[in-house]
Amino acid sequence: MDVKQKMKQILEAESKAILNIPVTDDYERAVELIVEQVYNKGGKLVTSGMGKCGQIADNIATTFSSTGIPAIFLHPSEAQHGDLGVLQPGDVMLLLSNSGRTSEIVSLLDLAHELYEQLKFIVITGNKDSELAHQADICLWTGGAPEVCPLGLTPTTSTTMMTVMGDVLVVNTMIATGFSRQEYAKRHHGGYLGRKAKEEK
Repeated sequence: MDVKQKMKQILEAESKAILNIPVTDDYERAVELIVEQVYNKGGKLVTSGMGKCGQIADNIATTFSSTGIPAIFLHPSEAQHGDLGVLQPGDVMLLLSNSGRTSEIVSLLDLAHELYEQLKFIVITGNKDSELAHQADICLWTGGAPEVCPLGLTPTTSTTMMTVMGDVLVVNTMIATGFSRQEYAKRHHGGYLGRKAKEEK
């Protein structure tokens, strides 16, 4: 099989996986929670994940921050060495784990609950029957499509789905808060997007 044929297969597989992400009321609940705790009450969104999931979680945090929702990425290992102190009682946590069993994330959940028992958690996972899924206040399930990696191991399809699910949360939160071009420009001064945001429509 040549590269172009394989490329078509990968595009088809990942497109199908995205289209099969379960559309549930939990997305509305997640957006409402973020808006209430962060936008209305002045908390922040704290995202976390390990490995590739951590990179996606970091990206979600920076996207939220640029669109009016203060957010920060908390590395689950560094959290055990003092960074857990970034958490405040009114925050919301968004945790990413495809297996739903990532030991560092399970530990982070326990430590955060010990610090502030009332903290709310949203989990994005490929395993709706996992420990994290059951402990979460809101569980967003990817649908569990297999990875396109020929070994079935490398995070590929799963991270694509998580990125899209993060976009769904960000866009719907922007709509819920009425986030404007003017507000975007206040947070994004540099580069092409900064210039674009300042243009009159």
